[in-house]
Amino acid sequence: MLDISVILVSYNTIELTRKALSHLFASLHNLEMKVVIVDNASKDHSADVLRREYPSITLIENKENVGFGRANNQALPYINSRYVLLLNTDAFVEQDTIAKTVQYMDAKPHCGILGVKFLGGDGELQPSCRFFPTPWNIFLNRTGLKRIFKYAKMVDDMSWDHASVRDCDWVPGCYFLVRKEVIDQIGFFDPRYFLYYEEIDLCFAAKKAGWHVTYFPYTSVVHLGGESAKSEGEITSSGKQLESLRIESELLYFRKNHGFVAVILDVCLITLANSIQLLKDIVKFRLNRGHFVHLKLSLLVWKSFIRTHMGRQPTR
Repeated sequence: MLDISVILVSYNTIELTRKALSHLFASLHNLEMKVVIVDNASKDHSADVLRREYPSITLIENKENVGFGRANNQALPYINSRYVLLLNTDAFVEQDTIAKTVQYMDAKPHCGILGVKFLGGDGELQPSCRFFPTPWNIFLNRTGLKRIFKYAKMVDDMSWDHASVRDCDWVPGCYFLVRKEVIDQIGFFDPRYFLYYEEIDLCFAAKKAGWHVTYFPYTSVVHLGGESAKSEGEITSSGKQLESLRIESELLYFRKNHGFVAVILDVCLITLANSIQLLKDIVKFRLNRGHFVHLKLSLLVWKSFIRTHMGRQPTR
């Protein structure tokens, strides 16, 4: 059995994929590794380049974009290793990242999933040690009311130095090291999520099964973020996420893990948050065409609520 299998999902990012692979191969040390790349019907000839330049890599070519979670699931039949690493094509590891994280997992048998410190291209700390979203903490974040409800557990807490090991609820999927034993026990990604929330859902299941999800700070990964999504649609300025896909995944996640009441609460609180933002703009005489985005988002949420049959079924 190999030490680690690395899965990368490629979608129109061939130059970044080359760079990610260069960093990955430089961090191997004495570990035995297999690399599987799933290409989601890239239009930049990624598959041709990968087949020609990296013949030792297992390449899976999709005829259409099947999404992030489903693409990773396709790699499972090729996996025979103690650990599985999900690595984004826009995530660049340090020379010691793979060795240090595998060594930590070897020493902590109860750790099922591990993430590391993420830095942007400018060196700025990105959210790396995260907590489960709820309709309430999403509402507080959208409205800015988290400044009043200071003791509410938010998805991200950026106030500490991120310099110590800490158990958390979930870690981002751009560097997501999971024990193969965990996958064998609870399965891999739920294919209903096309994009976003799939790693949150998997971490929720892992913690429910008794595994620890851990943030490991003693190595870092440079993560650019949003590179694949740029070719799929408009990205939000704050989170570089595709709103329609994010909202759909959010509703699917709450319905699956917290029931119908959580979905209704989420939709109503998002609508209330957007109404509050719109009211603020009116009061401050800042209303213009751009601020009608609050109304558009509310309509998008209710549209997704209907199209997903109240969070029960994906649309793609």
